[in-house]
Amino acid sequence: MQSNVLEWLERSAEKIPEKTALLDEREQVTFKEYHDKSIGIAEAILEAGHGTKKPVVVYIEKSVKVLISFMGIAYSGNFYSPIDTEMPAARVNKILEVLKPELVITTKELAGEFKAFDYQGDFLFYEEAKEREKSEKVQKAAASIIDTDLLYVLFTSGSTGVPKGVCITHGSVIDYIDWVTETFGITEKDSFGNQAPFYFDNSILDIYSAMKTGAALHIIPQRLFSQPVLLLEYLKEHEISTIFWVPSALIVVSKLKALRNVDMTGTLKRVLFCGEVMPNKQLNIWRKYLPDAVYANLYGPTEITDACVCYIVDREFGDDEPLPMGYPMRNTDILVLDEDNCLVTDADIAGELCVRGTGLSQGYYRNPEKTQAAFVQNPLNDAYEEKIYCTGDLVKYNERHELVYLSRKDFQIKHMGHRIELGEIETAASSLPGITLCCCLYDEKRSRIVLFIDTELKKDEINRQLKEMIPEYMLPGKVIAKEEMPVNANGKIDRIALKEYLSV
Repeated sequence: MQSNVLEWLERSAEKIPEKTALLDEREQVTFKEYHDKSIGIAEAILEAGHGTKKPVVVYIEKSVKVLISFMGIAYSGNFYSPIDTEMPAARVNKILEVLKPELVITTKELAGEFKAFDYQGDFLFYEEAKEREKSEKVQKAAASIIDTDLLYVLFTSGSTGVPKGVCITHGSVIDYIDWVTETFGITEKDSFGNQAPFYFDNSILDIYSAMKTGAALHIIPQRLFSQPVLLLEYLKEHEISTIFWVPSALIVVSKLKALRNVDMTGTLKRVLFCGEVMPNKQLNIWRKYLPDAVYANLYGPTEITDACVCYIVDREFGDDEPLPMGYPMRNTDILVLDEDNCLVTDADIAGELCVRGTGLSQGYYRNPEKTQAAFVQNPLNDAYEEKIYCTGDLVKYNERHELVYLSRKDFQIKHMGHRIELGEIETAASSLPGITLCCCLYDEKRSRIVLFIDTELKKDEINRQLKEMIPEYMLPGKVIAKEEMPVNANGKIDRIALKEYLSV
């Protein structure tokens, strides 16, 4: 029985020591170097007198160094929590207030920046940790890890902007990655092209699938995601077979017609996506140019170890159809509950998606109130304690009994006497010619639906086309064109930023 994720790194370092494991713009390391450098970090942590099962912050620009630091922290028996170097100081201080870390791993160059935050603990400089063989102290720390121990704490804002530290165990990641690698047939011959920041849970699939199977993990330079032709050329040059990106990153490629200019045939084998709704209009462009690739729509909040539902695309869809979320992953159970906490099983009846299974987070770090609100007793089980996570996402089953996303509960509005899912309007609008990205919000003050689009189209023209797909009471009362749709650090449309335009 596997008790921690480090067993994957041990096996890969022993089996394929000289194979490239990690690459960024500045360096690349083999699996042996990945292992030995991680041990060096662990030795430095323990030699500095820091015990086990405590949070260790990593404050380093996205790079190979970050992943080595993560594994070094795990080897020391502690758990990691990354803080982005571009994060606003106020948010960093809130995170530090929650974590209360005693140790931060950073570089000498960045230490001055971190000292400006509200932090009084110790520093470990990455460049001072040397490659090492495992000492008895590290062996003991690693051997003490069991699968219910924390591997990481990632901070999510949700809709409130208040950071919550999501606690995920070794066992949850093992369960998830075993499913990923078996479902998609990942082997050491594959290579991943990483897009997700390492403080975003989408990165978990990249990091640990590669580590388990011996696949190479390429950390793609962030600037390339605004230069789609160069981005595809990078994928082709490095023979990247698998990507797991947010839909917004895929949409930029299809919108700017990069697939016409770079032949990716024989390179990309798997196009996986998660984090927001993928419009079929854009997915159909990808499928046109790469018909033999496997496409999969994954769904899941940070609280469920990245993903819990998956749909491997197996049929054709019209541009205006919603892409299904699919079915629960192995060892995960989905409960669709109505407002009375009754189980929904019939097609086309909306309910909140709730999850139970090994992937469930242990809750929010030092936040019992939020934990108790989100992780609740399964209302269908009154015999023993069984926690489920209530996602706040409204879904339904289609006629094939596939889950279909509708919207967030807080995106559900009451307008003109009708209950409306804003996500349904977004799905319809995204299918219209000329619209690539869109977002729908409700202006409570003026009682009107506001549609944000990334192109100059008149409201009357949009509504004329939308009338063929949605009822008249769902038509936008105002349309705002944004040449560039604001996105947050994770690459998703920034709804909070767009709310500022509601008063315009």
